[in-house]
Amino acid sequence: MSESLLNFINGTWRESASGETFTNEDPSRRGSELNRAAASTEADIEAAVTAAATAFMEWSSTTIGERQTFALRFLDALESASEELSVLVSKENGKTIAESRGEVASALLEGQHHVRQMAVFSGETAPRVDSDVTAWEQFHPLGVVGVISPWNYPMNVMCRKTLPALLTGNTVVFKPASFTPWSGVFMADLFAKAGLPKGVFNCVTGRGSAIGNCLIQDPRVRAISFTGSTEVGRQILAMASTDFTRTQLELGGKNAMIVLADADLDAAVDATIKAGFGCAGQWCTSTSRVLLVPEIAEAYTEKLLARCEASVVGDPLDASTTMGPVAGPSQFNGIAAAIAKAESEGAWLRYGGVSNNSDGYYILPTVFDGVTRAMGLFHEEVFGPVLALSTVADLDEAMTWANDSDYGLSSAIFTRDMDAALHYVREIEAGMAHVNIHSGFKTPELPFGGWKESGFGPPENGRVGLEFFVERKAVYIKGQGQ
Repeated sequence: MSESLLNFINGTWRESASGETFTNEDPSRRGSELNRAAASTEADIEAAVTAAATAFMEWSSTTIGERQTFALRFLDALESASEELSVLVSKENGKTIAESRGEVASALLEGQHHVRQMAVFSGETAPRVDSDVTAWEQFHPLGVVGVISPWNYPMNVMCRKTLPALLTGNTVVFKPASFTPWSGVFMADLFAKAGLPKGVFNCVTGRGSAIGNCLIQDPRVRAISFTGSTEVGRQILAMASTDFTRTQLELGGKNAMIVLADADLDAAVDATIKAGFGCAGQWCTSTSRVLLVPEIAEAYTEKLLARCEASVVGDPLDASTTMGPVAGPSQFNGIAAAIAKAESEGAWLRYGGVSNNSDGYYILPTVFDGVTRAMGLFHEEVFGPVLALSTVADLDEAMTWANDSDYGLSSAIFTRDMDAALHYVREIEAGMAHVNIHSGFKTPELPFGGWKESGFGPPENGRVGLEFFVERKAVYIKGQGQ
């Protein structure tokens, strides 16, 4: 599969109906071709949805234990292939090999949690309101589910969506991001090795404009779980509303980190480097705005710039690299434009910008200082390794600035003052709040999702991540009279 990536439909590998393909590029080598992926059409989506719809009745009748067995087989296959998959992700995504290994480890952790929590996943039993009436809530799978995964975490997010869908008795049509089709096809092969019945899991590659809309608008598809931009999420929501298709949309972010005067500055800088420049700043929970009180602004900034100067931007498979390229030409051009705009608006470029390494799509870790609320960089999602530093008077002003955003995904504060920390937790308008932890930290037991334009519908992970994929039925049984 390394030379020609095929679709996986109804248990078989096949070319696209048109026979056409598109190039999968290594972002560390401009103009390269890792392989070619199937450029699928509406006919391929039709075949995949038909296969999933046909398989649904039998799959939905399996026991929870049977589905757990299939999921564990998949996770065993994933663990066995972890190093091969990590290298593959780094090649087509650009993240460092350490980051790719971390993504696989996270997928395994989350997947094992989903399998475990299925053992206690059931509806509520109502207290008796009548001496001979028993009542309870019963869950039923939805049917065919469409999973559209992002290129920044091409296999972890896919697992976070697909495993809950399958474990709750649904069948899946999966569309990988067009930047990272290889990861998606590799994951499909692992599901095939797990022995799922044909049609239960299907993978179709191609451009979102060519096949994503077909998947969303097929009335047999009862839910869409999507991670990507807010703009595309808004389009999906509009299309899905026609057939009342359920949607789970994990969207953009412009996440703020507040650093107060009593903070551990080394820990705060560590968190900024991790969340601001990890995966080249291309994760939805990245720190992109840093709000500093005057007492520590200079000291924090000096420590941050020293860490930037020590960074190594280059080949993602080189163990000494601390940041790889961004994911491709469209990302590179968009980030470069955002940097130029920030400079034109008067932000102070303290470090970074476009790299002089023209072999790949490289952006240096970039720090702007003196960013005001009037600037585009303060509000607009860049989705790259670009930090906006702003100085605020105190915690109250920091909270006002942090909440001045259309987005509300993640956030963080660094302080030793628990009263200040709890004030932040209460007032921050975001789905995730971190105290003395970087903004990307998560655990599968708790929901993962945002407020405002950062998300719509139930979040992923936790019990609610399973509940998205089921219908509820209230059951009332009255005993026979004597």
